[in-house]
Amino acid sequence: NKELGEKIVDEVLANKEARENAEAVKRKVIKKLSSSIDRFGSRPEKFVECASKNPFERELYIVEGDSAKGSCKLARDSRFQAIMPIRGKIMNCLKEDLTNIINSEVIVDLIRVIGCGIEAKSKYIKDLPEFDLSKLNWGKIIICTDADLDGMQIRCLVLAMIYRLMPTLLKAGKVFIVETPLFEIVAKGKSYFAYSEQEKNKIINELKMQGLRDSQISVQRSKGLGENDPEMMAISTMNPSTRRLIPVEYPDDDSQVAQLFEVLLGNDLESRKYLIEEYFDIDVEID
Repeated sequence: NKELGEKIVDEVLANKEARENAEAVKRKVIKKLSSSIDRFGSRPEKFVECASKNPFERELYIVEGDSAKGSCKLARDSRFQAIMPIRGKIMNCLKEDLTNIINSEVIVDLIRVIGCGIEAKSKYIKDLPEFDLSKLNWGKIIICTDADLDGMQIRCLVLAMIYRLMPTLLKAGKVFIVETPLFEIVAKGKSYFAYSEQEKNKIINELKMQGLRDSQISVQRSKGLGENDPEMMAISTMNPSTRRLIPVEYPDDDSQVAQLFEVLLGNDLESRKYLIEEYFDIDVEID
């Protein structure tokens, strides 16, 4: 049976290639993943540590690029807030084999900084650091991206990575999203932050009701976290008493989460098409 024989040979060759790729990745990353990040261990190049060693009060900000890292670094409380920038859009971990995922330098650095190992398993790599929530270096893992479409996509990709590699962090309530403002509205020397067009209009209307004229109200649209001044970032994004922090909630039913990620970032194209047509306005002009 030639046809069946060819299928068997193809499967054998695919497994051979997967084993060889895994072995190459194993030699490259296992030692790096297993090394600690402290004053004796090597740190990812762009990671900015905080002073506190208390894991319950420490916060890790995962930020979008070097420019956002600069703004957040100047605005943070260095006692307990650390910064880890990611370069561009990370790999979609729902569509890749685990061998390819841990071959990504950006993802390996994130795994090391988070510190509690990996839950995902590979039949070809047996020496990955076992997941242990007690080794988590942070009380809060905070995803901080621009308030535009690219920022939203990066946010989803980081969540997908955590879901694929360390879902217990989501279940334990350790992951948060910090909202970043779209607008800064200044009136009589006081700043107001708006996180949507509707909120901007509401603030402006309230100021006008207080007797202010248009000429007395200044509206500045955010050009991204890297363009925000440290004082604005401190108030709107970093200060625990004034920032907007959204906990990422994990439903009791695991299948709901799996279905949601599969529709948004997986291979369920039909459901994604339905979702877009049903819930989003796609009537846009294209040059």
